[in-house]
Amino acid sequence: MFEPVIAPSGTLLGLLQRGRGDGTLHALAAPRAEALAALNQCVAGDPRQDWQVENRSLYYARLYLDLDGPLGEIESHLFGVDDLVDEDDHRTGLALSVLGHLASYGRDDALMLLRRYAATGANWAWALDELALRDDDEGLRSLADPVLARFPDTTEGGARLAAAVRDAYEPRPWCLWEEAPAYGERLRAARQQGSFDRWQRQLTPRGPQPGWGVQAVFDWAADGLRRGTPLHVPAARCLAAVATPEDRSAILAAAAGASGEAARATALHHLVLAEPENPAVLDLIEAAGDEPAVAAYERMCGPGAVERARRWVHRPDALGTAAATLLAARGGAEDAGLVLGALRETVRGLGPDSVPLFALVDGAGRLAIGCAAPVLRHVYRETSSSHLRGRAARALAATDPSFAAGFAVECLWDCEETTREVAARHAETADARVAPRLRRLAADPAEEEDVQSAVRSRIAPESTV
Repeated sequence: MFEPVIAPSGTLLGLLQRGRGDGTLHALAAPRAEALAALNQCVAGDPRQDWQVENRSLYYARLYLDLDGPLGEIESHLFGVDDLVDEDDHRTGLALSVLGHLASYGRDDALMLLRRYAATGANWAWALDELALRDDDEGLRSLADPVLARFPDTTEGGARLAAAVRDAYEPRPWCLWEEAPAYGERLRAARQQGSFDRWQRQLTPRGPQPGWGVQAVFDWAADGLRRGTPLHVPAARCLAAVATPEDRSAILAAAAGASGEAARATALHHLVLAEPENPAVLDLIEAAGDEPAVAAYERMCGPGAVERARRWVHRPDALGTAAATLLAARGGAEDAGLVLGALRETVRGLGPDSVPLFALVDGAGRLAIGCAAPVLRHVYRETSSSHLRGRAARALAATDPSFAAGFAVECLWDCEETTREVAARHAETADARVAPRLRRLAADPAEEEDVQSAVRSRIAPESTV
């Protein structure tokens, strides 16, 4: 899968791709044709860094409503030739979720598109899950024939049907179809087969067995590494269950590299929890300095690890980055300068989308580092990650006196509900846009409860919502 191309943050397309509140505000002020073109481009070419955790669907659906946007471009995207050869959920998932929200808002054209795609599209299961939450029983029953026709009455078809029933996020359509005499017997058999498959997997686990010792755990971790599946984290948990005091010397030797890479990673992950204040463990991590050692260090949070982080934070490697993130999460007020320096250096060297920024931005807010506000504003504007932008907004609420009258206002239109919640608690009501937006969020049935609770805390009981 190709990385999405993100337009500059100062353009309408760039704002909408990032899910920023200013994207909606600029779209509503722009020529309608230009706004719809940018919106359609976002929905057809999912711009999210991580499509499994970042939100855009409600944000885009609300903008389609505000622009009274037609759905022709979404239809062309869903039913184009790519749908015949590309079955990746990511290609159509955002468009289907947008249609689901629009159907909830009463757009019958969105509901019809979802039904049509569930009947004929490659990502039919996603469309069916959207309909399970929004469609009536009659509409769902009409899809039984085209959906079940995908599964021929053969051994292979029955196995695929059992997997589809078992893995469905929303069981409502399958339960409705099971009530029909024409499909009931087959669907009951598929449901029972899915339950049996789960039970069978639980009875035949691959991995640690009773009676294993330290060496057996090391061998299991090494076997996983040979197969390309690192197992040192679960192996470390197993080690905690089987290790005895007599095994300590063997574990320390393995942590120093005496038994191979997999055993070293397993032993280090075990020791950081078993002996978190042992300086020798930190010495082993420092001597190794590789990815497993850094990952083990990231699991530490005690005073010894924090003290060592103050020494390592200036290292130009992964261990230095881990030290900076640990200080951001666990350091005290005396570490504010180190965290600020790491934040600036990370933005300068790795850009506004780098993974370490998540912890460093949180740390700047936790430690209330006022001098960090300019960097946080830069991260807020430029990052393409809506999660990181939300963290930057929370940090700005704690560090930037201008946040309430500035970014907090646009955050009321942000794509992430956690960011809208922060905005609802801080946005300055002197801005004429704030009170109407708060009332609209309070009345919107699609809005999250946490956001609406924050809104209610800002609206007087006697206000009409």
